[in-house]
Amino acid sequence: MSDVKKVVLAYSGGLDTSVIVRWLIETYGCEVIAFAADVGQKEELEGLEEKAINTGASKIYIEDLQEEFVRDFVFPALRANAVYEGTYLLGTSLARPLIAKKQIEIARKEGADAVCHGATGKGNDQVRFEMTYMALEPDIKIISPWKDDRWTLNSREAMIDYAEKYDIPITITKKKPYSEDRNLLHISHEGGILEDTWVEAPEDIFVMTVSPENAPDVATYAEIDFEKGNPVAVDGKKINPAMLLDQMNDLAGANGVGRIDMVENRFVGMKSRGVYETPGGTVLWTAHRALESITMDREVMFMRDSLIPKYAQLVYNGFWYSPEMEIMQKMIDETQKNVTGTVRMKLYKGNCIVVGRKSPHSLYSEDFATFDSDEVYNQKDAIGFIRLNALRMRIRAMLNK
Repeated sequence: MSDVKKVVLAYSGGLDTSVIVRWLIETYGCEVIAFAADVGQKEELEGLEEKAINTGASKIYIEDLQEEFVRDFVFPALRANAVYEGTYLLGTSLARPLIAKKQIEIARKEGADAVCHGATGKGNDQVRFEMTYMALEPDIKIISPWKDDRWTLNSREAMIDYAEKYDIPITITKKKPYSEDRNLLHISHEGGILEDTWVEAPEDIFVMTVSPENAPDVATYAEIDFEKGNPVAVDGKKINPAMLLDQMNDLAGANGVGRIDMVENRFVGMKSRGVYETPGGTVLWTAHRALESITMDREVMFMRDSLIPKYAQLVYNGFWYSPEMEIMQKMIDETQKNVTGTVRMKLYKGNCIVVGRKSPHSLYSEDFATFDSDEVYNQKDAIGFIRLNALRMRIRAMLNK
């Protein structure tokens, strides 16, 4: 790595990457170009350019990737109903391959020798970044400070001291050392007292959601239109993907929807606690599932559902650009051709409730499903149906006698 002359750093302006700018200059004597991806961090991007330059970066790219993030990463995962370990809607996992992809594009443009990220050697993000780098630019040099022998800042406290030594402005403190990652899909909270799995997350860490106790006493209703598995409108008004998710975040967050507290299995093998806020995503995932319930064939749904754990695992573990992911997405998208219609949602004090669904492709028939008298279904047909399905169990019972 001694011949590195120019490096593109995935830069957030947080503690790790703020310190890493200075560390790269001191350690490698190289030019540092900062790259900040706008995937919906809101006010977190304010003052980023000045901060990066004052910290030592030669320039900074701030790219608005919100539309691409939602359209090409969030919505494909929504079409798959992807949920990791039954709980996590993959907010951070989906953003990383996009950030790394754009980082490689900038490295090519700038003629950089290397790319760098601030993820630790304990977490998942290191894999997501580096797997994407290797998939898109196999020969690029990768600098990962936390795995570098010359990196001595092996704790948040040490990095805070380093930042203070070099007058690097940071917002994190030793009293509130939470690690947070925000985008249009969610915000995650990790570290600090959250590492004690028995301690309830303090209310002051939450950003995108009000507590259910403080949510309005009157329910909020929203109608979401889908076309081929993608949300396209809210309350009859068509809007682009990024704006739609942003609007749903506001609606759901104001009603305390979307908080989860989980202990997940990281790819590297350890368990980790994360507190996540995914307000709009929670509503969209729930609504999408409801629409599928009337538009998807039973066996097609069963087959697609069998892919959910694998799909979520691939996203979580950083295999977004793998060949198996490409094939799986094509298969899933084939199941979504008739997932078009409208779902009415009721949001109330942390609850996300489906109260209506309709579709021009609905497979639901009131004539067949009714409990009232009908002329289309012969209930006596069920006698043979049940006897044939029970045959193997009857044979086993007779043999056991």
